[in-house]
Amino acid sequence: MPFAEEYRPYLEIEWRDKVAGKTGYLVIDSLGTSGLCTGGTRMRAGCTLEEVQDLAKGMALKTGVYDLPVGGAKGGIDCDPKDPEAKGVLTRFMTAVRPFLDTHWVTAEDLGVPQHLIDEVFVELGLGQSYHAAISRSSDQEATLRRVRAGLNAPVGGGLLGDVVGGYGVAQSCLAVARAKGWNIEDTTVAIQGVGTMGGGAAWYLHEAGMKVIEVADAAGVLWAQEGQLDIPKLLKSRNQYGEIDRSKVADSVLRLDRSAIVSVEADIFVPAAMSYAIRADNVSEVQATVIVEAANTATTPEAEIKLNDRGICVIPDFVANAGAVAWAWWLLQGLVDDNPKTTFDMLQSEIGSRVETLVDIWERERTIPRISATRLAQEAASESTVRTVTIP
Repeated sequence: MPFAEEYRPYLEIEWRDKVAGKTGYLVIDSLGTSGLCTGGTRMRAGCTLEEVQDLAKGMALKTGVYDLPVGGAKGGIDCDPKDPEAKGVLTRFMTAVRPFLDTHWVTAEDLGVPQHLIDEVFVELGLGQSYHAAISRSSDQEATLRRVRAGLNAPVGGGLLGDVVGGYGVAQSCLAVARAKGWNIEDTTVAIQGVGTMGGGAAWYLHEAGMKVIEVADAAGVLWAQEGQLDIPKLLKSRNQYGEIDRSKVADSVLRLDRSAIVSVEADIFVPAAMSYAIRADNVSEVQATVIVEAANTATTPEAEIKLNDRGICVIPDFVANAGAVAWAWWLLQGLVDDNPKTTFDMLQSEIGSRVETLVDIWERERTIPRISATRLAQEAASESTVRTVTIP
């Protein structure tokens, strides 16, 4: 079976940057019969091979759950994205792994690496766009590249579709949880750790849907609306390029807390959207939320997830909840969606919503950890698709 415990990644590469002394990793968990794999490239100080391995496996699960015709992969660089050398490091890393970018690995933005930056690097390398490995298989590469760029840059809600689609998918996961639980949307409270591309997008669309966002956290700390809810549009508008909120724009009635306090918030839904391993053995006892929706990859350690389940706290796994951007990218490549945001949003609402509601229903009946149920769905999809082909018009 593709996701059995004894399964080993298809390929692992460790790269050392002789210029800045940084280290980068590429892990291809599964290549698949299509010969393609997908997964973003992240950059953060302290990034490890083990972290990238976990993320690549998660990508393989995403492609399985959403029946995408590709395997999973991930890139990671141990470097602070605020480092003046960061772009040079990213460029040299991409140069080193270019053979895979040419033919096998479709990458995109991730923690610390915005899409516009990774595309700038691809242009410098003569690869056009970060979906190059898939676009190169198209019978009309120029038309496919135009479709991809139009989709990524389609205006929506004051932003671009390519920037908000992941957060929209997370918001749909939260809304699906509320529906499955029978909660009134307007009475449902949510706390979000991280207000960057993913967390900020989720906060925007949850606020728009009427859910109460009562607490958010960024690198500077936690903002908590002790009564009512936060003014999400105002807070998001004040963010800087690193996703940090301008505290001078925050109302005096909003309480400021240490950023670690976000884990212990009393909310119906907690969305960790900032970093991997945010919920661990040393802080899992502090969790007070009823449901956790993982927007960050591997936001909960396995040990913590078991403890949460034992306490009756349902955890919707990352490879289901935050797969919106990945699924959308492949729908866009295959021409299933275009630059019309409504087409994309309708499809995400249906595809993500149905899967999350199924997982919550199973959990309510059996108390089976949703990650286990979702992995079975991925295994079943993979076993039913012995030959997975990619047709890109």
